Amino acid sequence: MEEIRVKKQEIRETMANKIAAMASDAVSTKTTAIENQLFEFANFLESRIALLYTPIASEVDTAEIIRRSYMYNKIIVLPGFNPVRNRITLLKVDDPDKDLIKGPRGNFEPDPGRCKAVPLDCLDIAVIPGIAMDEKGGRIGSGAGYYDRFIPNLPITTRKVGLVFEDQVMPIIPMESHDKHVDIVITEKRVIYKI
Repeated sequence: MEEIRVKKQEIRETMANKIAAMASDAVSTKTTAIENQLFEFANFLESRIALLYTPIASEVDTAEIIRRSYMYNKIIVLPGFNPVRNRITLLKVDDPDKDLIKGPRGNFEPDPGRCKAVPLDCLDIAVIPGIAMDEKGGRIGSGAGYYDRFIPNLPITTRKVGLVFEDQVMPIIPMESHDKHVDIVITEKRVIYKI
């Protein structure tokens, strides 16, 4: 168990270095390609209520995905992180310019004073961040376990889609019993359906 945790931390550090070493124009080009893959993905296009995220370091930036989703008349839900209760709260964001505040993880999150809570069973699709993923949907996140606790509560009909750069796809992610998979992984080069 400890060996797996150490390996996962090594992967986080390796991926952080890999992303930091990428030229900003390469990151921008790859991010746009991932965005385009997502907007060609039928499950996303057909969804009405989409859970997205705002990134922390080494995660694919979703600012343009969020902006573009409003153009498609989607209801956008973003997670709020509660480090005391160690859980995610889902909040509807109507105006990212007004509804987001700096959260405890250093990224922007919905302001609970401005945004309404959304029941879990309303989500059509959940776009899940990751630091690394494999072709079977295994993922490594930031290490806090928020999404590993959250994913099992999603309705079975809610598609769980991970976004990572192709450089973040590994042959196999070391998984512990509490780690949860995504259904689909989207990179700048391909859409990978869990085998």
